[in-house]
Amino acid sequence: MPDRIYVVFARKNREDPLHHIGSVHAADAELAKVYAWKTYDEERWFEMVVAPQDTFHPVNREETPFSIHRATWPSEVA
Repeated sequence: MPDRIYVVFARKNREDPLHHIGSVHAADAELAKVYAWKTYDEERWFEMVVAPQDTFHPVNREETPFSIHRATWPSEVA
């Protein structure tokens, strides 16, 4: 199974909104959770969640950082 990009969101306190903190590449959601926790564990997060990037649907623009139409992430551009 090829890797997917999983977007990572987290909040420090229960009352805080979720904030986008980064992304990870993983073969499945379980690995994405592990990679996210190990990559972004420098903070004491109250909650952290991951979602496949290709499940995001733009509302008012066709091309967005989370758009499934985007071929590569900026970090992957040579």
